Formats: sequence, C-alpha cells, structure tokens
Amino acid sequence: MSDELAGGSAVGGAATPASSHSANQAGSANQASRADRPIRVFLLDDHEVVRRGLRDLLTEEDDLEVVGEAGQTDQAAERILALEPHVAVLDARLEDGSGIEVCRQVRSANPGVACLILTSFDDEEALFTAIMAGAAGYILKQIRGNALVEAVRQVAAGKSLLDPAVTPRVLVRLREGPAQDERLAGLTDQERRILRLIAEGLTNRQIASRMYLAEKTVKNYVSSMLAKLGLESRTQAAVFATRLNN
Repeated sequence: MSDELAGGSAVGGAATPASSHSANQAGSANQASRADRPIRVFLLDDHEVVRRGLRDLLTEEDDLEVVGEAGQTDQAAERILALEPHVAVLDARLEDGSGIEVCRQVRSANPGVACLILTSFDDEEALFTAIMAGAAGYILKQIRGNALVEAVRQVAAGKSLLDPAVTPRVLVRLREGPAQDERLAGLTDQERRILRLIAEGLTNRQIASRMYLAEKTVKNYVSSMLAKLGLESRTQAAVFATRLNN
C-alpha cells in the first residue's frame, strides 16, 4: 500500500542551486522509500498448512510482507495491535473462537487495521456478523491465489470487498430493509437476528456459534430483547416471532 506522498513548495526565499539539488535528492529518496514500503500482513488460521500456504503466497509478492501469524484467537488481537499490520487476514471459524470477534476487537482499538475475513463456509449469518464487526472484506477460501493477493491490496488501499458468491445476498438484505413492525422498532439488528434464530429453536450456545459471539453475549442480547418486547421467556419470543412471519 503506497502512503500519500508529501509535496510542498519553497518558502522564505529562493534556494541556492546546491541546496535546491540536495532538497530534490532528499525528496526523491523520501518518496522512493515510502513507495517501496510493503503492505504489512498478519495471518490468523488454526491450520498450519493453510498459514504456511498463505505466507508463501503473499511473500512471493514484492509489495507484501507477512509480519506475524497466529493459530489461535487467544491474544491474537493483542499481537495484531502490537505489530500494527495494514491488513489482518483472519479465519472466520477457529477451534477456540472466531476471527470475526478478533476483527471486532482490533477495529475497536485501531480502525486503521483492515480485516479480511477468509472462510471455508458460505455462511450468511457469518457474513453479516463480519460486516457489523467492521471487516473490510469477506471471501471464501476457494478463491484463487492471485485473487487473494489482489484482495489484500484492495483492502489495504481502503476499499471494501465481498466475494462474488455472497454479494447477491447482501443486496437482497439491503433491499428488504429493517423490519417495519412497530413492536420490533426498538430492537437492534443483532437482537432481531437472535429473535429469528430463537424461533428456529436454537439454544443460546447454538446461536453463539452461528453468530460468532460468546454465549454470555447472546444471553445479554436475549435479556435485552425480551425486556424491549415485554416478554418473559424464550418460548414467548419464539411464538411472537413465528406469528410475525405468518
């Protein structure tokens, strides 16, 4: 990622030819060093072979540099914030947690880090959870190597990126817009999704896995949702949601 190159004009009088030549040399060297600075990348994936493949793929490019990696979510956010990469490539689903939650933590502390979610699962709920967590991109692991490299460059340049396989669902969700029922007006988007999953019969633990959240966080959302709807139990919430969809 090329940083913005600084430019300026002489002030306070004309420079001598020698000083002007030196200033031009210094300016050119400064611009070259910034233009040659590689995009710093951090990798989070719990499969060593996948991490090694990603590292080899990215480091083959002159403008990319892998500055760190992790196989677990534990302390991943802390390491990313310490290393300050331009891009963090995060596996959405790991054995000990979620790269999407790591994205949320990193983006909350340092919005300058672009997070690219890489996943094997074509999961609509994960997609929207990633977007809400501030991810700059969401792509499937079936992506070709050259396309992944370009994706890293794009999010490093401040662009947003969705895999073409999931883009249509984003457009459908945007066209549908928020629910219009006045009883739902006070619910957040997360609470509405949890209400829908409760209606499907999912437990808090299952909802937490589906939405890449901690189970305690889901419990808090459920309590808040029930209070806003004036309901006392999950069963009432399930009946309420089912009637809305009929």
